[in-house]
Amino acid sequence: MTTKESTRTVLAKIVRERSVQVGTFTLASGRQSSYYIDARRTTMSAEGLDLIGDLGLTSIREAGWEPSLVGGLTLGADPVAYAVARASRESPPIVDAFTVRKEPKGHGAKRQIEGCFESGSKVVVVEDVVTTGQSAIKAVEAVSDAGGVILAVLAVVDREEGGRELVEGTGLPLLSLLSLSDLGLPPAES
Repeated sequence: MTTKESTRTVLAKIVRERSVQVGTFTLASGRQSSYYIDARRTTMSAEGLDLIGDLGLTSIREAGWEPSLVGGLTLGADPVAYAVARASRESPPIVDAFTVRKEPKGHGAKRQIEGCFESGSKVVVVEDVVTTGQSAIKAVEAVSDAGGVILAVLAVVDREEGGRELVEGTGLPLLSLLSLSDLGLPPAES
């Protein structure tokens, strides 16, 4: 892959082949859909990690964001964050990763955020698939409560079902690597 556009094209092909399932599905939001995007089948593959890391890091830098960390709500955001962090090793400055637990741990240090996170860190929250935006917002709130400075939200796929509007309504930009049209999928059913 030599260009950002060719990387996006290959990533879209892999997501279509590995992650898009057709049928009748109830999404985490409770909405019904004729397709499901199980991005983990792409984000946890070696090829997907490589593509997402390069494209995610490039997109973050082209947007002018300068985070020291990337991360989001476990489990969907984890491989995305790790891919971007790994890609930064080949193209400094280094961007480390963290993960946000759904709830604070009940023992030990009782943290909700694990990994390289420290209060005051500049952060891009990442997500595999944004539908309603609730997972991204939960991560944003946890990181903000812990003293992080949120720069933006980066998603692999935007299902275009209101998540962008919810995130941007908080004053944060949302950038997605792929859209429904990139995947050849119809808009969400009303």
